[in-house]
Formats: sequence, structure tokens, C-alpha cells
Amino acid sequence: MTENFKSGFVTIIGRPNVGKSTLMNRLIGQKIAITSNKPQTTRNRIQTVYTDMEKGQIIFLDTPGIHKAKNKLGEYMVNVAEKTLGEVDVVLWIVEPTNFVGAGEQHIVEQLKKTTTPVILIINKVDMVEKEKVLEYIDTYRKLYDFAEIIPTSALRGQNMQDVIDSIFKYLPYGPQFYDEDTITDQPERAICAEIIREKALHALNDEIPHGIAVGIDQMKERKGGIIDIDATIVCEKDSHKGIIIGKQGAMLKKIGTNARYEMERLLDAKVNLKLWVKVKKDWRDSDFLIKNFGYREDE
Repeated sequence: MTENFKSGFVTIIGRPNVGKSTLMNRLIGQKIAITSNKPQTTRNRIQTVYTDMEKGQIIFLDTPGIHKAKNKLGEYMVNVAEKTLGEVDVVLWIVEPTNFVGAGEQHIVEQLKKTTTPVILIINKVDMVEKEKVLEYIDTYRKLYDFAEIIPTSALRGQNMQDVIDSIFKYLPYGPQFYDEDTITDQPERAICAEIIREKALHALNDEIPHGIAVGIDQMKERKGGIIDIDATIVCEKDSHKGIIIGKQGAMLKKIGTNARYEMERLLDAKVNLKLWVKVKKDWRDSDFLIKNFGYREDE
């Protein structure tokens, strides 16, 4: 390790659905955060680690999207996101390529004005618009706030990812290596497995249901021969949802399970025997006890 080694914490913020998790997965080069085209996919701060043995180490916090909260889970998610802004070394704010700055973006600008942390603006999804337009969008945002840098990217296509990494290192302090170089995330495997199941359910189900589901891993143990048995429960808010999640003759649940198992086997590098159950817990998103029970804790 050299004395020019830099290390620090970077939070990724932005309205729901602008591509925060896709960007983080792309920068790290491995899938950690779950991605789906439904809003509010990320509920907890996920820490991932990017290490370059020459330059330093970046610890990313992928926060839930900042939005107006509708229930206790929503409030929890927004508090986590806004609290992070003052605690990190760099803020990455991700927006979509547009000249329209909505109330959601204005709210984020107000939050940013309360901090002195350098903010790098990422205009994502530029592969969807004409090149000339990108300059207009940069201009629109430049008037809103004094950004450290503005970088157009396409996380989906991997465009300008190195520029993002380079400019983060510019603003990080010199410091120690927090994690071994082969660490990619501090999320325990159980938590990632629960998130994988939730992601597969989000992909397979229609729009009404996904917000109202949580996944708990009931047990995870390895048996002889290296097979890992995982029992998990999908919790939903209504009996009618339960029927949809299970599907005709269990077809939907089977599809979710098959897709999740495939990805877990890649994550754990082992054969997985996955059993899924579905339970109804009415209004779990408004119960402090149940929110904590599913691993959403303010103090972390």
C-alpha cells in the first residue's frame, strides 16, 4: 500500500428508478444490489467496496431513493437516505437526462444545500437521448447547484464508468484500507439471498404486489456434499396477493424459486436446495416491530 492511498465513503442518491443500483453493480463489476424497473427496490443501505491497490478504496452506500414517505417503511427509507449525506466524503447524485427538474429533484437540492460534502452529478441513461441534448441537460443542472463535477453516463451500457471512479478518487481523503481487497460487500450472505428472492418476485409479479412483500430467510445450512438448504418465507399484505404469488398450481412461486436459486448458486458457488413459503401479515409496512423484524433498522 502506498502513502497516496485514498479511502472513503460515497453515497449514491437519486429519485427512485434512476439507475442507482445498476450504476453501483456496474462500478463494482458484480451484482450486489437488486435491480428492477419498479420504484423503491432498494430498502436498506447496501455497502459495496471498490478497491484499486494503486489508488485506494471506495466504499459505496446505495441508499433507498429519496421520496415523500407514505408509511413507516417509507419514512424509514427516506431518513436513512437523508442522514447519509452529511456522513460521507462524496455524494453521487444520479438523475435522468431531461431539462425538467421536478419537485423530487428540488427536494434533493434542498437537502444537498445543508451539507458541505462535494457532490458529483451523474446524468445517467444518456444512451437514450441525442448527444446534442446532453449539453442542454448539463446546463440545466449546473444552474441548480454548485457541483464538483457533472458526468454523463450510461450505467446499462457501461459508458464513462472509469470517469466516475477517477473523479471520486479526486475528492476522497488519504486514508487506510478499510476492507481486504477481495471484499465486495459487507452484506451477509443471508441478506443477499433474501434480496435475490425479492428481486425475482418483483420481476415476476405485476405492479400492485411488490411493494407489499418482504422476504425472511428462515434457515440456511450446508449439508454433506456441499449442498446448501435454504428455507425462506415471502410475506405479503393480503390474502389475494398470496394467491397471486403462489400462482396456478404453484407455477408462479416455482418460477420465482427457480430464478432465485440459479442466482444464489452463482453467489454461493454451491448447489442450493431452496424451499419457499408465502405468509400474509396485514399492513406489515406500518408496524415498527415487523419492519425491524425484516432487517430494516434505523440505527445501522
